[in-house]
Amino acid sequence: MAELPKINIITAGHVDAGKSTLIGRLLYDSGAIREDQLRKMKDLAKELKKETFEFAFVMDKLKEERERGLTIDIMHRPFQTKKYFYTIIDCPGHRDFVKNMITGASQADASILVISAKPGEGVQEQTKEHAFLMKVLGVNQVIVAINKMDAANYDEKRYNEVSEDAKKLLQSIGFKVDEIPFVPVSAMQGDNVFKKSDKMPLYKGKTLIETMDEIIKPPEQPTDKPLRIPIEDAYAITGVGTVPVGRVETGVLKVGDKVIFEPSGATGEVKSIEMFHKQQPDAKPGDNIGFNVRGVSKKDIKRGDVCGHVNNPPTVAKEFTAQIVVLQHPTVMTAGYTPVFHCGTASIACKIEEIIAKIDPKTGQPIKEHPDFLKTGDAARVRIVPTKPMVVEKQSDIPQLARFAIRDMGQTVAAGIVLDIVKAK
Repeated sequence: MAELPKINIITAGHVDAGKSTLIGRLLYDSGAIREDQLRKMKDLAKELKKETFEFAFVMDKLKEERERGLTIDIMHRPFQTKKYFYTIIDCPGHRDFVKNMITGASQADASILVISAKPGEGVQEQTKEHAFLMKVLGVNQVIVAINKMDAANYDEKRYNEVSEDAKKLLQSIGFKVDEIPFVPVSAMQGDNVFKKSDKMPLYKGKTLIETMDEIIKPPEQPTDKPLRIPIEDAYAITGVGTVPVGRVETGVLKVGDKVIFEPSGATGEVKSIEMFHKQQPDAKPGDNIGFNVRGVSKKDIKRGDVCGHVNNPPTVAKEFTAQIVVLQHPTVMTAGYTPVFHCGTASIACKIEEIIAKIDPKTGQPIKEHPDFLKTGDAARVRIVPTKPMVVEKQSDIPQLARFAIRDMGQTVAAGIVLDIVKAK
């Protein structure tokens, strides 16, 4: 049987919009979780007096497992349709989890933006922040799921209201709204997720899963580019050795390859590659893997490192030039400002050494050379110096590792792409 194309999909949206429940529903209705697993969760939900939460439990249970270190395939849950092999990356909605959202979005081929139709909910601050991040991080394939239609009594007026708000938001950020499908669903009841609902005659379109299969296109496979695997974590497993975990962004990893982890410079040889608990001879872009490396110890590798082949190592920057857009800043950004930059799985404080020019975001042409400050809405070219060694790549070489978000004071203040690099070594 030919292998189905792989799609990584994130769910984004406000913490209470019902993302986990929607994921649970997708996994259950697609047969990726079994009746008996769901039953166990229902019993658990009853014990904890949260009977309607059994679907959300599916993901939360996995979070606990992960915290106890039982499983390697992080928060990635696979399920398949006739057309694609999907992996859901669950991005928690709480504010301090935006870091994960950034890592998640940088790994995603498409996104389901979940918005609650429940009266009093709808488009919220986090909905905006997540939509912003998706745009900036290049996740352009978006489907909007207007969830909790059951809590809005399947009311057409409410659905239209929430859809309108969402359209305005997405348009203001620069999404092409006429290309984005909107699907009214109830994840709790299963309406319009896998099964067409008879409770919403207002909606003539397809179910969420049919819409996903129809509009999402698989990513280009950048197998001809140098190998780059941003590391999410590394485990020391007794009897096995050191197992870094991450997603292959570019290139191909094979068993027997000699690899290097930057910025630490640790090198080793790949003994085995595992995906969803199955051994693989190789791994290609889009694969979420754990790989056993001989010759390195867990202390040599940490989250934020990037793995590449020894003969073409990841680029460690001493400084780099970037184009940034200020999304929201309570005051202004000036030279000397040192917020935290998130790129791939790394989060490192970097200093904006120089504001080279303010530019027109649409054309990229300079409007003002060396301005004193940047404010919300400005786009600029800036020179950046990381406070410690950091792997980034040029947009023209490996765009997958050239995108970053800038965070400060608990929010995403700006985002951008790397144009040029002065190498550290």
